[in-house]
Amino acid sequence: MCGRYAVQQDPAALAGEFEAVDRAEGLLGPDYNVTPTKTVPIVVERATGSGPERSLRPVRWGLVPTWAQDPDSGPPMINARAETITTKPAYAESAARRRCLMPATGWYEWQPGERRKQPYLCSRGDGTSLAMAAVFSAWWSPDNTTPLVTCAVVTTAAVGEFAAVHHRMPLVLPRQKWAQWLDQTRTDVDELLAPDVRALDELELTAVSSEVNNMRNNHPALLEPAEPAPEPAQQGALFES
Repeated sequence: MCGRYAVQQDPAALAGEFEAVDRAEGLLGPDYNVTPTKTVPIVVERATGSGPERSLRPVRWGLVPTWAQDPDSGPPMINARAETITTKPAYAESAARRRCLMPATGWYEWQPGERRKQPYLCSRGDGTSLAMAAVFSAWWSPDNTTPLVTCAVVTTAAVGEFAAVHHRMPLVLPRQKWAQWLDQTRTDVDELLAPDVRALDELELTAVSSEVNNMRNNHPALLEPAEPAPEPAQQGALFES
C-alpha cells in the first residue's frame, strides 16, 4: 500500500454502513486524497453499561506506540504488516487489544511504467465502502489530559490482479469478519490475518487520473475512471522507420 486512500461518504453515512454510532464530533468529512497524519474515521467497539457499542470516531493516521517519547520523532507508522503485527513491539499490544476498521471508498496504488507511474483506485464494484483491518493506540503526553489516538492499516501480500500493480495491499475484511476483528475480548487474531476471498472478489481496479499524484488535489473527480496515460515517446523515436 502506497499510503493514499479515499473516503467519499460523510460520517453519518459511514455510521449507517457499519452499523455504528456517529461520534465524529464534526471533525470529519469526505476526503478524496487521504494522506498520512490526516484525521480519519475508524470504527471501534467498546463495552458499555448496556453492552458493546460500535462507534465511528476521528483519529490521526500514523500509529504512535504508547511507549513513544515523542509522537513526531519519526516517519508516521501508517502500515502494519500482517506477518509481524502480533510480535513487533510497536503493534503487538494494539493487535491484541485495540483493533478497529478503517472505512474507505478505495485505496490508491501506482503501477510502475518505463517512464511514469499509473495510478489505480482499488474499490468495491458496487460503490459501497470497504473495511480495511487496522489497529489503534492512545498516546498520553505527561502534561495533557486527552490522549492522541492514532491508527495504522494492516497490510498483507497482494494477490491476483492487485499483485500486478503493487506487492502489498490492505487486509480487507468481509462483513462476516467485522465483529470478530472488533471483538476486544478476543486477543488471538492469527486466523483473521489472511486475505479473505469473499472480500477480494468484490474488489476491482480502475485506472484514474494522475491528478491524484498531487496531494493538494482533493475532489470527487479523482475517483472517476481515466484512460491510462501513454508512456512518453523516447528520444529519437520520431526518426525511427
